[in-house]
Amino acid sequence: MGHHYVPMATVQPSRIQYSQCVVLLVFLLQFSSLQLPSLGYDIQDKYFINCGSDTSVRESGKVYAGESALKTNFDSSYTASNQSAVSSPLYQTARIFGKESWYKFNTEPNGTYLVRLHFFPFPPPSNLSSATFNVSVPGFWLLQNFNATNATNNNSALVKEFYIQITSPGLRITFRPLPSSFAFVNAIELFLLPLHLIVDQVARFTYGISTPKLSTYNGLYSRVLETKHRLNVGGQTTNDSLLRKWIPDDTYLAYPENAHNSSPYNDIKYRAKVDSDGPNANLFTAPTDVYGTAKVTKNMSTNASDVEYKLSNITWSLPVEKNTDHFLRLHFCDFFSLQTDLTVFNLSIYDAHVMAVNEDGSVPSVLPTPYYYDFVVHSDDSGFMRVGVTPSASGYIHFAFLNGLEIMRVIESSTSVPPDPVDSNSKHKLLVVLGSVVGGLVLVVVVVALGFLWHLKLSKEKPFENSNWLPVLVTAGGSSHNRLTDLTSQGSPLPNINLGLRIPLIELQSATKNFHASQIIGKGSFGNVYKGVLRNGMIVAVKRSQPGSGDSGQGLLEFQTEIMVLSKIHHKHLVSLIGYCDERFEMILVYEYMEKGTLRDHLYNTTFPSLSGEQRIAICVGAAKGLHYLHKGAVGGIIHRDVKSTNILLDENHVAKVSDFGISRTGPLEHQSHVSTTVKGTLGYLDPEYLRRRKLTEKSDVYSFGIVLLEVLCARPVIDSSLPREQRNLAEWGLLCKNKGILEGIIDPSIKDQIDQNSLRKFSETVEKCLQEDGTDRPTMGDVLWDLEYALLLQRGVHGSSYSSVSTSLQLSNVRRLPSFSTPSEVDDSSKVLNPAA
Repeated sequence: MGHHYVPMATVQPSRIQYSQCVVLLVFLLQFSSLQLPSLGYDIQDKYFINCGSDTSVRESGKVYAGESALKTNFDSSYTASNQSAVSSPLYQTARIFGKESWYKFNTEPNGTYLVRLHFFPFPPPSNLSSATFNVSVPGFWLLQNFNATNATNNNSALVKEFYIQITSPGLRITFRPLPSSFAFVNAIELFLLPLHLIVDQVARFTYGISTPKLSTYNGLYSRVLETKHRLNVGGQTTNDSLLRKWIPDDTYLAYPENAHNSSPYNDIKYRAKVDSDGPNANLFTAPTDVYGTAKVTKNMSTNASDVEYKLSNITWSLPVEKNTDHFLRLHFCDFFSLQTDLTVFNLSIYDAHVMAVNEDGSVPSVLPTPYYYDFVVHSDDSGFMRVGVTPSASGYIHFAFLNGLEIMRVIESSTSVPPDPVDSNSKHKLLVVLGSVVGGLVLVVVVVALGFLWHLKLSKEKPFENSNWLPVLVTAGGSSHNRLTDLTSQGSPLPNINLGLRIPLIELQSATKNFHASQIIGKGSFGNVYKGVLRNGMIVAVKRSQPGSGDSGQGLLEFQTEIMVLSKIHHKHLVSLIGYCDERFEMILVYEYMEKGTLRDHLYNTTFPSLSGEQRIAICVGAAKGLHYLHKGAVGGIIHRDVKSTNILLDENHVAKVSDFGISRTGPLEHQSHVSTTVKGTLGYLDPEYLRRRKLTEKSDVYSFGIVLLEVLCARPVIDSSLPREQRNLAEWGLLCKNKGILEGIIDPSIKDQIDQNSLRKFSETVEKCLQEDGTDRPTMGDVLWDLEYALLLQRGVHGSSYSSVSTSLQLSNVRRLPSFSTPSEVDDSSKVLNPAA
């Protein structure tokens, strides 16, 4: 496979005069000093900025100059000094912005630049950890709803790094505080990178289809790349000549027992020129410390009949953003093999075969020469990217290795980024433009007048004391823009949205104190959840998506699905949708307020009081009722597809309600056994059969709910990489303990003495049935509900202490399983004898 797809240009000779040759030579020398790093590339010192200070400091061998030499717009800004002791002089000061502010840098056009932003949140009195803000460059959001609090956990700075292709002779970096907040930065780095360090055209790897494929991805230069991971595989922390930090890979290994670190190798042969375009690496691609160390598979068998090496694969699992393109670079340097016996092994991404490394003839002819492979990969819903190397069965050498790994998020351009203001030296150009569009201004005046009248009308409906609203983007079509209307106008198929549930944005601003930080009751990948009070006095939860989350279409689809599902169903154990808002590029959902938060909030790593054993079983019964209604009570049947403890909410009486239907699907029809669909869900809760076969059934929800039951019983995360390998996956560990008869050993100590042994036995049997590998062996949600109600009765001692006598009594005719409901109305709990959760 070719790594890059850049055509080579040819130059035809021509006759020129001697004097012309001299002029041309001088020009080429001047040009090469700016554009050809191969003739002596060095990092410029011009844009290493010590923000919040006019004093220069030295850090990591570089001088960070004071910011006074830059062109800036610092209205309503000030500086702060760090009162605590820190090792780096960079984090002694910070520039703090009370409103939109920017730095302006002079840059050479048509080059790739590296931008680093340093954030170190000072402790009080400055309290920079409370800042929430956006950062942008023209056309791109670098950071959105950014908060640097995670940097304070280890008393180190949070450094954000971006690769940006600049086509103009300047770059403006703008800091935009969110309402009622501020922005800050401690240091900025910006410098030109060597040619071809990142290229415009690479390979795209597509998985999740019957035959994974490689194709061409064009246009990396038209995107921004954000560094997420840079690993020195098999080595230690090191810095390279571009001041990039490479860290060890050990914490990301899925099966550490399969790998070992190679002995360091120092004689790395960089044979590629600095300005060459891969696959051969040059001294700026990665340092010797990276190419001279590696992770290597254990059990390097040379016996073709021995299959042990096939199991000795190495897999890295790295956290990434969900459903987003990522640039992946894999570094190799084969210092293990003889030239005639080059190691061939398999590369996989998301467990799908990509290619046989070293088999395509692109590896350098002289070893050990470093090389690399580039891919663009779209991440799945798990929040992790899995990369693996596996020994090949062919050839004489059976092992695999990797030297380095980089992952960068691909940031798409966004029309929601406000354009930069026009510089004063360009105002004369603006006058010319204005003169040519006088006729258009008339139309603009009309639109503004209509907008003013509309705003005046809304203001009369609801006056506000606080007029300092969030910046809301408005298109030429007017301020009533909404995504769902847009989708319909474009001719896309859209089911009937319940427009009667639409709530004006201005009312939600009032309800949440203009989305003030003090009203936040939850945060997630979707954005923030705010507590609000509507004009009628109803307390609600307002879930507001992050700006730009609907640009890809996936966020809009989940927004639409949530409205469609919840506007058609109603049940005591499903969270009710109060309304939604899709004005002005917003996607907001309004739910009934659940005072006690999520089930997960009450199980572990929490300040909430511990739930009793009886409360936990009753909560599980309530959640099972909601899921059973989804499967059998809603028209057509609905599969939730993301059952987990954070999607089970509790009201003031600890009544459980299932929430978050953004990725739910209508269940299979009567003549279908499953729904074929892309795998979506949460790592740790995913049905392995669904993950393997891409076939979704109601039993997929049953499996996920079984994980929740085990989580409730043990009060620990479903995936905990800090534990020994056999204990990391809660499902595997729980079933192993049950089979060994030691399940009581992993039960939450706070409830161990509370649980009736017969109830525990029934509860654990239910868990085991839910977690069967084959979906056909799992019970229906109705059966699960019946079993849980049974366990609750045992816990309450309704039928005495004899397990067998209770089992016999519950088989009598006066106890029956839940019926299936054919209408989307709420289940009437009085329709059955067993009613422990009523």
